[in-house]
Amino acid sequence: MEQRQEKLGILYTSGAYFLWGFLAIYWKQVDHVPAGEILSHRIVWSFVFMIIVVLLVQKWSLFIQECKAILKSRKKLLGISAASIFISINWLLFIWAVNTDHVIQASLGYYINPLVSIMLGIVILKEKLTRRQLLSFILAGIGVTYLTVSYGVFPWISLLLAASFGFYGLLKKTVDITAMNGLTIETMIVAPVALIYLVSIPDSSFSTDSLFSVTNLLLAGAGAVTAVPLLLFAVGAKKIPLAMVGFIQYIAPTIMLALGVFLFHETFTRAHLISFAFIWTALIIYLGSVYRLPIRRLKDKALTK
Repeated sequence: MEQRQEKLGILYTSGAYFLWGFLAIYWKQVDHVPAGEILSHRIVWSFVFMIIVVLLVQKWSLFIQECKAILKSRKKLLGISAASIFISINWLLFIWAVNTDHVIQASLGYYINPLVSIMLGIVILKEKLTRRQLLSFILAGIGVTYLTVSYGVFPWISLLLAASFGFYGLLKKTVDITAMNGLTIETMIVAPVALIYLVSIPDSSFSTDSLFSVTNLLLAGAGAVTAVPLLLFAVGAKKIPLAMVGFIQYIAPTIMLALGVFLFHETFTRAHLISFAFIWTALIIYLGSVYRLPIRRLKDKALTK
């Protein structure tokens, strides 16, 4: 039974990261729409989709309880409000990166993201750093620096994507809330701003004359393509070890990198190759430390008995 649950966990989690990896293709279909407008539709339709999901799974009363608990706690309210802002920034950056032919830079950002998360954990949560993790930081730093010096362009898209998602993850740790209700509340907080923006823009890409046009359907579908992988991840990640999630998460940026090079024909230079080699080496060392720590703890525990 436990093995079956783990297999399901791998399936759900892998499915989430595969969907995230191929999401660039979806945004390319609406690259004629300004990134801010796409983001606003993504927020509004995600909120609508999540409300429907909450009602379908009959969790409305639990959702209301979560909302009341957040309103009573200033810390939770500030935490989830900040989280909603950071995830909105991350979404906007990714959409803009895809639609301006910077998919490779976006993939680099999601390769760097775990290392940024560890750094935030050390600086803010005072978590300890192992030698291997320190080495992985140094190698990743060399990779980013080399790309900056050789390519002549500071990879700000990559670093901002990594930082915004890193801070989002950090804030989520401070607010104890289920994934489903978390996404619903986060989108609910920023939905009014998104709606005001959509109403105020003079030339909206969402046409009321032809409701079932391709652009309309893609913009409305942004809610589902945002929520489905998050829900798959929420279910899957609970069934498998965290270290396994660490390996699976690299499916998404690897797909993005392949799409950027082979489908969208973005420039992949020798500087990119060397930089990515440093990043990949750093990640291998980091993941090795993640697996090594539980094994060492088990050995220490056995010796003390």
